Amino acid sequence: MNPPAPIVTSIDQLCPNCGLCCDSTLFADVELRAGDAAARLEKLGLVLHRKGRTKQAFCQPCAGFDGRLCRLYADRPKRCAQFECGLLKQVAAGGMSPPLALRKITATKKLAQRVRELLAAAGQRDDRMALTHRYTAVMAAPVDLAEEGSAERQGELMLAVNQLMQVLQRDFLQ
Repeated sequence: MNPPAPIVTSIDQLCPNCGLCCDSTLFADVELRAGDAAARLEKLGLVLHRKGRTKQAFCQPCAGFDGRLCRLYADRPKRCAQFECGLLKQVAAGGMSPPLALRKITATKKLAQRVRELLAAAGQRDDRMALTHRYTAVMAAPVDLAEEGSAERQGELMLAVNQLMQVLQRDFLQ
């Protein structure tokens, strides 16, 4: 089943400029659904892991995401094919203009990049890990009060993550 024309147009305009659902900003992993061919997805480059007793998932950032587009698009998992972010829904429904949505995407990507920079400054540079997992690792480490600026950097990171999460919840996860 093909999506209605306004959604296709919105996807063409927004998705190649975004990628937040694929780069680990929005999600730490993606669970497979019934009918997803796990072996085929693994052959395409996704590394699957068990999640709970019966579920399989692949970690974000997605191995199929090239930084702009999904190289697995025609064969992507069902959850990916069915996901529509809040901005996409609003544009498709006529409640937001594509230029405004693109500005929101650009602003959100800047917030996410700031979080990544702060994580790197805190010593967490593994960009193969989901953003939330990287943040959790930094926050789990004790603050070295003897190191000048350590507590301030951790506080700045907390505020940046809070700001990013509020925007993601408001604009992308509705």
